[in-house]
Parts: sequence; structure tokens; C-alpha cells
Amino acid sequence: MRAASSEQRAVLVAVRSAGALHRILDVLPVFEGDERIGVRFTLVPGSDFDVDALAALERSGARTVTWDEACDGKHDLILGASPKGPLRVLSGRRVLLPHGAGFNKTIPGEGSPYLPSGLDPHYLLADGEPWADLHALAHGSQLAGLSRHCPAAAARAAVVGDPTLDRLLASTGHREQYRLALGTGGRRLVVLTATWGPESLLARRPGLPADLVGQLPYDTYQFALVLHPNEFSRVGSHDLSRQLAPALSAGLVLAGPYEEWAAVLVAADAVVTDHGSTALYAAALGRPVIGAYDGGAELIPDSAMARLLDRVPALSAPPELERALAAAASVDTAELAGAAFARQGESLGRLRDALYRLLGLAPRAVPVAASPLLRPTSTPRRPAAFAVRAEVSGHRIRVERLAPGTTSAVHHLAAEHPEAGPRRTQSAAVLWRRASGGGAVMPPSSTWTAGGWTARILADTPGCRTAAAILGAERCLVRHRTAGTFTVRVEPVRSGGKVLRADPAAAVSAVHAWLGAVEQPVTPVSLLCDVGPMAVRVRLEDAAPADLDYEL
Repeated sequence: MRAASSEQRAVLVAVRSAGALHRILDVLPVFEGDERIGVRFTLVPGSDFDVDALAALERSGARTVTWDEACDGKHDLILGASPKGPLRVLSGRRVLLPHGAGFNKTIPGEGSPYLPSGLDPHYLLADGEPWADLHALAHGSQLAGLSRHCPAAAARAAVVGDPTLDRLLASTGHREQYRLALGTGGRRLVVLTATWGPESLLARRPGLPADLVGQLPYDTYQFALVLHPNEFSRVGSHDLSRQLAPALSAGLVLAGPYEEWAAVLVAADAVVTDHGSTALYAAALGRPVIGAYDGGAELIPDSAMARLLDRVPALSAPPELERALAAAASVDTAELAGAAFARQGESLGRLRDALYRLLGLAPRAVPVAASPLLRPTSTPRRPAAFAVRAEVSGHRIRVERLAPGTTSAVHHLAAEHPEAGPRRTQSAAVLWRRASGGGAVMPPSSTWTAGGWTARILADTPGCRTAAAILGAERCLVRHRTAGTFTVRVEPVRSGGKVLRADPAAAVSAVHAWLGAVEQPVTPVSLLCDVGPMAVRVRLEDAAPADLDYEL
């Protein structure tokens, strides 16, 4: 169906899945600023994942036409990111882009054995002839593979680069903003990437996200999970949240399937991956990669992803993460990713030239460049309870906060009141509450003071030894059952031109351990608390009247 104006060229985006739509959305900036182009979208029938594709189209605000309308109409250009489905029946010049970072995976039982769909004559030919007018590839090795398996289609191929990678590269200057949005702080952000299907990380090792979050110190590591869009479609966001609930409640970030996953990779310090090609994007950014693929029939031998997994260390169990990270740091992942991505930073310019040639138009004389990714919005939950290991050596205390279900020996349980729930608040040795930080409360009202609340908590919960009101990022009121009441000041750490702050609740646990280890505390006193990668200076003073009277 042609655009309304006879001067316009009609571009149809044909998508079978949300993942395919996301790929093409990264391409469409080639038409920005050109009123001669009219873009419409249609949903290609036949995919198991089309429901999420339709929802993604609605979220994008795209103008859509039905499949029947698309088949009846005439188009100047058709863009697709999957060769599956009846795209060949559409009238117009057809352009096919890779579905992901190259051709690394085959689906047993579909198409030709041992070939990914992007190289498979079963999908690329109709009556022995290629139906796409252009295969826009990311690397010469992909062109070589296409030449080997489907030479007729290779004659219509060009290496233009990868627009999605170029968006990640354009976003590297925003890394600190992404980490701030994720609440990473001084922790190491480790991202798990998982493809879809029976050999995926979640299918083979479904408990790995919860095990990593549960067994490793919260103040040292932050974990995020990047799933293939097909997995969101197959399971649904609601059921995914239910299945991952233990890990999510302990702080796991579940990245959204469009843009956000890429921003999380930019923010990452390292990646743990199965055989899905998402990890190649992280590798192209130079991030350390750790394998978590148990083998199978899906990974194409000698593909870019296979070569990456051959070179990087593997993760057998969560306690091995530190060792694996150290080994991964010595692998030049960017060099390995070079086998998947050519023309880095050039893809939109090259694609624009190629697409406008097919349209019979000269491009507008405006620059075209990949736009930076938006900040992540899937901020993690802050855990409401911790099992705390604590070691006191004079005025130095080391604390490690773990998930409450840990089997490790711990010093005490610390919980946020009342968010942690009655079972944990009744058994916790340390209870804390964060001040609301809101404005003045309009009467009639009833508001606890920090002094009043801490006294009431100790009276109401006999098992609690320390109650703390967290008044801000650097100040707490701590009431110990026998040692007394103190103002605690948590100093920020200044390092490398940055200001880093520890969670005050971790400092409260350190103070609790120290107060329990000394016979009679003498204040003021300065303590050094090791919290994750930071050594935080904490000062105890007699409780300040203003802190006792602080309204929570």
C-alpha cells in the first residue's frame, strides 16, 4: 500500500517477533528528516512469538497495516530481520538484515540441518532464486558463509556493519549514567545473558541467577539478567517475574528486551553467557566474558560465538565466579568479537546509501549517526534483609551481607522494618528503618521520631539487639540494647576523582558487631568498616538531640 502522497516512497517494515522489530528500529534513523519516506509496519504471520511483536509495535507508536493489506499493496522497499515467514509474497524491493549478532545458532528440526536460517537456502530461495534484493551483513565472514551455503543469495549481499553495535558504541560515554540508574555504585556489575530454547542458560541452569545473587556478597556484586526477546514472549513478563522472584527480591535486575538490555551491557563489568550471540556485543565493548554453556546441537562450530566460548573461562558454580573473573580479564574479547563485526561506527551511513539506491533517491544532506541508548528504568529492588558475616579486629570491622537463606555461618541477621516481614523482623538482631525523606507532614498526623522509634523497637522485639534509624546517606541514629544510643556518621569514600557511598545499613551492621565485641564503648570513636570494595570511615558520637528528635 503506497503512502498517501505520490511523491513519497512507501517503506514497509515486516516483523515476525519483537526481537526482529527491535533490530529494524535501530535501522530506521537512516530515514530521519526525510519527508519523502513514509514508513508502515506489518506483522508477518506464523511466528510463535508474534503476540509480543504486536505489543512492541503498539508501544513504539508505529503506524501499522494488516497482513492482508500489506499483501494487497505495493511498496517501494520492504525491511525484514528474519527470512522465515511469507515475506516473498510482498510486492517491493526486499532487504534482509541479520536477526542478531551474526549466524551462530541453528534450530534442530527447522530448515536445513546444521544451518542457521540466515544462511539457509531453505529460507532464502524461492523456486531456486533469491527473493531478497539485499542481504545487509555485519562482517565479511558472514558473507563468506552465505557464499558457501547459498551463493545465489550472496550475490545480493553487502557488508554494512551492525546498527545495534553502533548504538552501544555511541553509548559508552553514558556508562556512568547507566550505572547510576541501576544503583551499581562501587560494585562489580555482572550480567547474565541467555538465549531462548532448550539449550539456553535458563533452561539448563534455571537456578543460576538466584544462586549467584544468593551466595555472593551484595556489597561486592550486582547481577543483571538479559534475556532473548523470544523468552519474554514465550513465558510472559508476569510469569518470568514469578519464576525469578527469589533473585529479583535479592536485587537482580531483569533488563527490558528493547534498548535497556544494551544499556545494561554498556554498564557491565563482565558477562556470563550461554551460546546466545548477545555476549558478542559485550565482547565488542571489551568486557570480560565467562561461559555458562553446557553444550548441545545448536551452536554452529567455528562461528564467532563458538570461538569466543572456546577462549573464555567457564563458570561451574557461583563460588567460582571470582576465579573466573580473574581468568576472563586476560582474554582480549574485543579482538574475538572482531570476527562478528566489521565497519564499526559506519553501519547507518552504509545502510542509508544502500537503501536509498534501492529506492531510487538521493539521501538528504544531513548527518546520520547512531543515537545513545536511554537510561535503564528497571531499577532493582533493595533487599529488606541480610545474613551478615562480620569480623572485628580492634577498630576495623569487615562485613559481608548475603541473602538471608545462605547456608554460610553468619554473625547476625539484619532486616528492614517492616518491609522484611514479621518472621524476619522477629528474628533479626539488627532492625533498621529508613527516613521517608518527604516534606512536612500536614496535620492531623502522628510521626515517630528516630529516638522514639528505636526505643519502641527494642521494647517490642526482645530478639533485637540494635535498632537504627537511617536518617540519610551519611547519618544514622543507632540504639544498642546495652551499650547506649549513638549518632553514627558514615563518611563517603573519595577515590579516583569519584565520591562513593556505602549503604548506611551495612555500616549499622558493622557498628552492631563492634559494640558487641567491646566491653564498654568510649565515644567519640572512629571505626574503619570494610564493605565490599570500600573501606568506609564510620564515626560514633553520643546521640545528638537533633537526631533523637528527627521525624521519620
